[in-house]
Parts: sequence; C-alpha cells; structure tokens
Amino acid sequence: MLLWQSLAVCLPLIGNVLAAPALDAPSENLEERNRGPFFYKGHDLSSLKILEDSGSIYKDTARHNKTRAAEDILGDGGMNTVRLRIWVNPPDGSYDLSYTLGLAKRFAHKGFKIYLDFHFSDTWADPQHNLVPTAWPTEINALAHTLRSYVSSTLISFAHAGVDLSLVSLGNEIRHGMLWPLGQADPDIQPFDATVSNFTNLATLYASARRGVDDAVHKGVRKPQVMIHIDNGWNITLQERWFGALTGSGKVHPRDWDVFGFSFYPFYGTSATLDNLRNSLHTLANKYHKPIQVVETDWPELCNGTYAPAPELSEPSIPISARGQTEWVQDIFQVVRGIPFGLGQGVHYWEPAWLNSTGLGSACEDAILFDADFSKFPQTVGYSRSSVKMFR
Repeated sequence: MLLWQSLAVCLPLIGNVLAAPALDAPSENLEERNRGPFFYKGHDLSSLKILEDSGSIYKDTARHNKTRAAEDILGDGGMNTVRLRIWVNPPDGSYDLSYTLGLAKRFAHKGFKIYLDFHFSDTWADPQHNLVPTAWPTEINALAHTLRSYVSSTLISFAHAGVDLSLVSLGNEIRHGMLWPLGQADPDIQPFDATVSNFTNLATLYASARRGVDDAVHKGVRKPQVMIHIDNGWNITLQERWFGALTGSGKVHPRDWDVFGFSFYPFYGTSATLDNLRNSLHTLANKYHKPIQVVETDWPELCNGTYAPAPELSEPSIPISARGQTEWVQDIFQVVRGIPFGLGQGVHYWEPAWLNSTGLGSACEDAILFDADFSKFPQTVGYSRSSVKMFR
C-alpha cells in the first residue's frame, strides 16, 4: 500500500477523529505435492493494537453486537493467518520488534499462522518509499552484513518467544528495490542487460537477507517459507522483467525464495483485471513452478469521491458494497485456486480493521470490513459487515 495515498485519504479522517533463466519442467507429481489441505486465508492486522490502545472496540453484528476481539470476528469468518509488518527503529515504536512480537504471540496463541512482513526501514516501505534505516551503514558490503544479522536476530527473537513463523517476506512491495539509495532498482531500464546491471545491489542485499534466514535456521529456528513480494501482480511484463533481472544478476537463484507474493488492487489502473491476474500467475507458475499468493488486496464499500476523485475500478461489474468486497475476494480465490499444478497457496486482505484509515490508501472512502462509528469519540466502534465472512 502506498504511503502518500494513505496519507491523502487518512488525514481528513484522522482530523475528524483525533484532530529469469529457463527451469526444468515440473514433475508429474508437482500438483499432488502442492495441493495440500492448507490454504492461507489471511488478514493484515498490524495496526490493531494501536487502534485498541486509542480506544477502538469491535462489535460482532452476527452475535447481537457483542464486543469481541477483531481477530475472533475475522476468525469466525474463515481467517487462518495473520500478516504483520515489522519496522526496524521507528521513532514512536510503531511496528518495531517489541510491538510486532507482542501481537504475533497473541495471534499465534489463538491458533493463527503468522506471516511476518519485513519492511527493512524505519517507516513505510513500498514502490515509492523504501529508505534504509537511519542507523544502518551506507556502504553496500557493510549494509549487507547488517541486513543479514538483522534478519537472523529477528527470526531468533520470534522463535525464543514461542512464535512459529509460517511465512516471511524479505521486503515489502520491492518493485523498485529496498534499502534506498543503495538497493534502489528500476525494472524499466532498457535494454534488458542494463536492467540486470541495475539490479546488482538489490540482488546483493536480497541474497544477504536470505542468508540471514539460513543463519537463524542453523541456530535452531524452524524454517519459514521465504517470500518475495512485488506489487501489480496482474502485470506479467513487470514480473518477468523483475525476476529475470534479479536472477540474471547471478547473485540470486530461484531456489532462494519459496513463494511468490503479489499485491493486487483494483484502484491503480484499469488493467488490474482478474483476467490479467490469471494470465500473470499462470505464466509464472509454468515458468518457475513455485507456490503463489496474493498477499495484499481490498475492495471499497464506499467510493463517492469525498476526499479525492473516485478512481475507475478495474472490475466495474462488481458492486461497491460489502457484498462486492466478498465477491472481489472470492473471485481472486478462484484465480489463485486455478493456478496450474496446485501452486495457488493463499489470499490476504490488507488491514480490514483499520477504523481511522478506512480508505486504506486508495482514493475511495472506505475499504475496511467494519462500519466505523465515531459518535462516542474518543472510543471508536467498528461494527462487522457481512464481508468479514469472505473467507468462509
């Protein structure tokens, strides 16, 4: 999710409330190996404790407006996984190790799988913002060493706290690299040889982060699935160039990640269609033979252009409503479930309970799964919509 878009929509609300190389062909048993009983049905709940600490509560409309934890309401709706972002050294402590580990312990105790999303920054990391942590080195080899140690120590901290991480994303929406400026990359540079050269530092840093996972495993941490997360999952031209440049560097091999993770939003271009997503994911599955997940998505319940011009949605036949939220996600389910060889592995909705940021970074007013009631401020109440059951 893009920070500038989030701020553009969230500030009015907050003001009201708070003032690649060719691979071997897949074996005939690949589909059987990957089509297991578990399919990740996740929600990103990174902001939940911040909301709770500021007075937010959640009401389950299916239980006569009983006050319940948001994860319990979403769990009844089929959620089996919680995605959590982690920042390195944020000035106010938001999403740092202590904050995120506390939430992870809470959700793991309730039986949810945990998906840890490394941002490798002190703040938001996405295609428009991906700055190196302030205290980290600014020379490539020293930075790579620090990154490796950070990944390893973080995974060890989760293991020592009793949290078994199922998924780990090494970077968040890293289309333009990570740990800028050294790790910045441009997949659109021509010709392709220049793209590969441009990816050298990013490949060096990714390889070092990946070794950090191995270091933690060698110290007894159970190995999580390692993910690379890129935005615009519908854009096969981007994905083929990006992964081709990363592996073309010679520093990263396809064996260095276990699962593809893609963002897929309907707001940022009318080409973000379900058909284009299907084509992109099928192409990647046939080429790389790796599991694939859609790890960020959402759909509006309200989009009237109150704070910004309403965007043209990529699937206009889907209604802007709670019913439409469910339809959108179930359509993505069908695409992911239909990936060849049983490689479709999961779908995750971004921040469904963020009551004071209901637009979730888009130009639409509301894409969360709760009706936010500010009438009793400073207490904010979220009433569950029918779309909380989208994963059932």
